[in-house]
Amino acid sequence: MSAAPEHAPTMARASLAERIAPWLPMLLVPLVMLTGLVLIPSGSSWLTLTVSGLAMGMMIFIMASGMTLVFGLMDVINFGHGVFISVGAFVGVSVLLMLAGMTAAPSLILNLLALLLAIIVAALATGALGWAFERVIVKPVYGAHLKQILVTMGGLIVVEQLIIVLWGPEEIYILRPEALKGAITFAGAALEKYRLVAVVVGLALFLAMRFVLRRTKIGLIVRAGVENGEMVEALGYRLRLVFIGVFVAGSALAGLGGVMWGLYQEVITAHMGQQMMILIFIVVIIGGLGSVEGCFIGALLVGLLQNYVAFLEPKAALISNIGLMVAILMWRPQGMIPVVKAK
Repeated sequence: MSAAPEHAPTMARASLAERIAPWLPMLLVPLVMLTGLVLIPSGSSWLTLTVSGLAMGMMIFIMASGMTLVFGLMDVINFGHGVFISVGAFVGVSVLLMLAGMTAAPSLILNLLALLLAIIVAALATGALGWAFERVIVKPVYGAHLKQILVTMGGLIVVEQLIIVLWGPEEIYILRPEALKGAITFAGAALEKYRLVAVVVGLALFLAMRFVLRRTKIGLIVRAGVENGEMVEALGYRLRLVFIGVFVAGSALAGLGGVMWGLYQEVITAHMGQQMMILIFIVVIIGGLGSVEGCFIGALLVGLLQNYVAFLEPKAALISNIGLMVAILMWRPQGMIPVVKAK
C-alpha cells in the first residue's frame, strides 16, 4: 500500500523536469544578459554592448544557419562555406558602389532600397555559386567526411584566389549608407543605427526560416529528411533535389550575411569568410546539427558573450567563445537543440 505514494512524487518530478528541459537553452540568452547587467557598472554601457552583441549574433546566425541545415540534412562537412561570405560581401559592395547616388542620399528609404538591392544580387550570385560548388566539388564526396574536408578547403582556396584576381588583393574600406551612419541616443546609451537594422534583419530572417520549416510542405520534407532521409525517399519525394535546394539556400544566406558583416566591419577582404568559420563552427556545434533554433540561440550567446567579456576583460575575449562551447558540450554533448537522425 505504501509503494504507490512513494513513487508518485518521483514520477511527477521527472515529468516536470522533462517539460522544462526543452526550454532551458532559451533561458540562456536572458541569463547572459542579466549577468552582464550585474557585472557591468554602467546601465548605458550595458545597453550599448547588448545591442552590439545582438547585432553581431544576428549576423553570425544568418551566415551559420545555412551551414547547420546543410550539415544536418546532407551530412556534409563544408569547410568551404566561408567563401560564400566573402563572395557575397564583394558582390554586395560592388552593387553599393554602383548605387553611390542612392547610398549618399540622406533618405533612409533610398539607403535601405540600395542595401536591399545589394543583398538580393549578392544572394543570387552566391546561390548560383553554391549550386556549382555542390555539383562540382561536394557531389563526388558524399559520405566521405575526410575527403569533404579536403576538397571543400581546396574549393575555398581556389575561389579566394579568384576574388583576388577580380577585385585585387588589398582590403577594401567601405562606408555605410548615409542614413545608417552614426548612432541614436536612448537612455543615455549610444545605439548605432546600422546595428539596429542588423537586429531587425536577423530576427526577420529567423522568423521566416522558422515559418518555412514548420508551416510549409517543403519545410516538413526538410525536417523529415534530417531525421530519416530513407523514409522520405520511400514516400516518393526526391530528397536529392531538396539537398541541392538547401545547399543553394544556405549559400545565398551566407552571401547575405557577408554583405551585412562587411558593412558592420566597414572593410572586406578575400579571407574574411575563412576568418569567420571558427565562430560559425562554434555556433553550429553548440546549437545542435540541423537546428535553426539552436543556431539562433548559439549565435546570440556568442555575440553577447564576446561583447561583454571584451568590455570587462579584453584579453579573455579571445577564449570566451571556446569556453562557451566547452561548457555547452559538457552540459549537452549533442548541442542545445539537436536534431538527431533516426538510425
